[in-house]
Amino acid sequence: MSEIELLRSELESKEGELLALREALSKASSDREQYRALYMQLLERCRLLEKGIVVGKKAERFQGDEEAQLSMRLLGMLLGPDEAEASADEDNLDDALAEELDGDEDDEASTTRPTDACEPRRRRRGRRKLPEALPRVEVEVLPPEVLLEGLENFERIGEVVSETVERRPGAMVVARIVRPKFVRKNAPASESIETQLADETPETPPVVIAPPPDKPIERGLAGPGLLAHTIVLRWGDHNPANRQEAIHAREGLPLSRQTICSWHQQLADLVEPLVDAMMADAFLSPYVCVDATGVLVQAPEQCQRAHFWVLVAPGRHVLYRFSPRHDSEAVDRLLAGYKGYLVSDAATVYDHLFRDGAVVEVACWAHCRRYFFKALGTEPELARHALGLIRKLFKVEEKLADESRKRRESVRRKLSAPIVDEFFAWCAQQAEVALDGSPLAAALTYATNKAALRRFLDDGRLPLHNNISERALRREAVGRKNWLFVGSDDGARANTLFVSLLASCQMHGIEPLGYLRDLLCLLPSWPRPRVLELAPASWQETLKQPEAQQLLAANLFRRIALGEHPTAM
Repeated sequence: MSEIELLRSELESKEGELLALREALSKASSDREQYRALYMQLLERCRLLEKGIVVGKKAERFQGDEEAQLSMRLLGMLLGPDEAEASADEDNLDDALAEELDGDEDDEASTTRPTDACEPRRRRRGRRKLPEALPRVEVEVLPPEVLLEGLENFERIGEVVSETVERRPGAMVVARIVRPKFVRKNAPASESIETQLADETPETPPVVIAPPPDKPIERGLAGPGLLAHTIVLRWGDHNPANRQEAIHAREGLPLSRQTICSWHQQLADLVEPLVDAMMADAFLSPYVCVDATGVLVQAPEQCQRAHFWVLVAPGRHVLYRFSPRHDSEAVDRLLAGYKGYLVSDAATVYDHLFRDGAVVEVACWAHCRRYFFKALGTEPELARHALGLIRKLFKVEEKLADESRKRRESVRRKLSAPIVDEFFAWCAQQAEVALDGSPLAAALTYATNKAALRRFLDDGRLPLHNNISERALRREAVGRKNWLFVGSDDGARANTLFVSLLASCQMHGIEPLGYLRDLLCLLPSWPRPRVLELAPASWQETLKQPEAQQLLAANLFRRIALGEHPTAM
């Protein structure tokens, strides 16, 4: 081989090495820019946090309206064709959904949404009519001329009626219960003589008196209506006991916060069997949704951190529990004896439940979407691609909201399964090049739980996400901003019991104040084996029972709370 050929081969090898070095340098430069973007984003977030400014939006909206869609499409045109392709894919998805839902029905009947649900809301003309349930006071205002000259000098030819809403101070009433004592008079003389001969001292004639009316708290000051009012104020309207103290003082009733807390502790013992029965009934559901949030518990030196748990059996119950720690033992106490599907986030405290197969994990696609939403700031193109795929899944589920189980399974197999396969294939490609510690890497790590994320494809009853339990936790989160901490573990227990009843009332569209008032009237004398009949899920059917109607009609305090004033019973 000549010297020239040797030099040529050596030059070619050097060029190959140089090309590899350039590629490595380009990759290192790209990685450096991504790290720099991440660093600048975190630096800006820290700066805003130091100023006390809320970082980012709470709503995780991705192309939520037409303006956002137009902006994202224009951005896609500038960055590349991906956005236009995604838009075309969504149009194709809409056509496929329409074709599937307009096809033949399954054997199992399915309901559809009302036809007017998607129609634009018509603009109302004139003032809205006030509810008929509000009490009315009719006042007739006469002209000054009529007042001076008298009605007999005028003929009435019509009237103009207007209604104005006014507010009275809170109406409390003292029920003064008078129970007269009686002795039987005109007793037979022979009976009285025989009684005196039988005993050395004459007996006093027997006194007859009516038994005292039943109260939720024996010998307590408050009736069921006032007790229900304090519960709704405290855990429905999030007014802690010290605010209630001021509210009742304005209404003329000096009521200390210690008294209110004492009432609620005693009532907690009364309603606990009912909530326990609701929990046992919830375990019969095919799946339950679980989540948790932190709460502070008052301690001598520093408040201790504990947790509220929520367990939702959709369509049946919303239940809360309290635990000092967020660990596996707390999960075992919450779900003791449960077997079935568990919809939750990917917290490690649940992992031990899935080992024997009695509890089957169902992961939440809303949590998965949240991780990619956080990656929009550092890797917008990749995050938008993942969010676009997840958005298609939610779009399919939106159309299937009122469909039957069989129809859901059929449409999910045809439309959702290919999207899920495409999503996981894309995640596998990106996992090889994603930077460790970046938001995208965290999102891809959550997406590795493929079996749990695919579970909704196997059973049409399972939801795509766990948002129902997160919405239920908002009740405690809003209250936490008002009362800041719970006074003790017993106070947390009372909290969870009554919030369970209030949240379940909301699920079934039941007015909570009337429900709690009537519940406190029925519960003391209701048969313990049938206590589940008093749960909000069964309340409407229970009110139709003659037994419940008789007990409520006979309750003196309920009649007074409803505006009746019985003089004798």
